[in-house]
Amino acid sequence: MTGQTLGIIGGLEMTAPLSVEEERSLYPLIQQGRRGEQLLAHGSLEPTERRRLLRQRHAGQEAESTLLRATLGLVRTRVVERGYRFGNDELEAAGVEALVNALRRFDPEQGNRFSTYANYWIMKLVNQAVQQQAGLTDSEMRLILKLQKLIRVDPTKHLTKRDVAQALGVSQAKAHETMQLNRELQARRYGTTELDDDTDFRMRREVSDPPSWVIDALRRICGDDFDAFWQFTFRTMSIDEIARAEGISRQGMTKRIARCRRLVRESLDAERLLQWFAQQ
Repeated sequence: MTGQTLGIIGGLEMTAPLSVEEERSLYPLIQQGRRGEQLLAHGSLEPTERRRLLRQRHAGQEAESTLLRATLGLVRTRVVERGYRFGNDELEAAGVEALVNALRRFDPEQGNRFSTYANYWIMKLVNQAVQQQAGLTDSEMRLILKLQKLIRVDPTKHLTKRDVAQALGVSQAKAHETMQLNRELQARRYGTTELDDDTDFRMRREVSDPPSWVIDALRRICGDDFDAFWQFTFRTMSIDEIARAEGISRQGMTKRIARCRRLVRESLDAERLLQWFAQQ
C-alpha cells in the first residue's frame, strides 16, 4: 500500500491520505508488529520463531510508516491554518514531531482513526512552536487561541473590546492587550519574508551579462551571501537548492537573502541598483 509521493515534510515523503478502510487494514499489522517487538526483547528464542517475529515486526514498522506518511498532510493543513505559509521549518518540525509521538502512543483498539488522534498532538506542538517563536507566555497564548476561535465563528464581524472581554472572561484592558498581541502575531506570520512577493528584485527577462558595476556593488553589499543572493535573484537555483548547498535550513537561507535585499535598499548605490533591477 504505497501512495504517490506528494512532497517532502521534515525529510519524510508525504503521500495521499488513506481511506478509512485502508487505514483500518493497517491496524492489525501495527499491533502484531508491536507484539513481535516485545517478544523479541525477551531474549532467547528458537531461530525459526525469531525469524517469524522479525518479519512480523518489520511488517508492523512498514504499516506504521505508511500511516505516518499518509497523515503528513495534516501537519501542512494545521500549519497553514495558523496563518503561516508552509515551509516554516520550526513549525514543520514541531508538527512532524507531534505526528511521530502520536503514532507511538496510538492504540488502534480504542476505535479512533489515527488522524483524529494525531490532530490533538499536532495542534499542541505547533501552537507551542508559534508561542516560542513569538515569545508569548502560556496565559497570553491561551487567550490568543480563544480569540482566534472567536474570530473564526464569524470572520466578518467586527469585535469590540467589550465583545472580546465578555467572550474571554477578562477585563477590557486585558481584552485590548490580547487583541494587540494577536495583531502582532498576524503581522509576524504574514510578514515573514516571502521573497517572491518582492517586486523590486523580480527578473522579468533573462539577464545574460549584467554589467560589472552591478556585480561589484552587490558583492560589496552582500559579502559572503552574494552567491546565494545572485543565484536566487537570477533564478539559477531555487531557495531549497541553495539552502541545501549551504547546509542550512530554508528559513535560514530566506532570512539571509532578505537581509541582502534590505542592505541593497539601504546602500549608497540603492537608487542606481534598483533602477537597473526595474529595467530587467
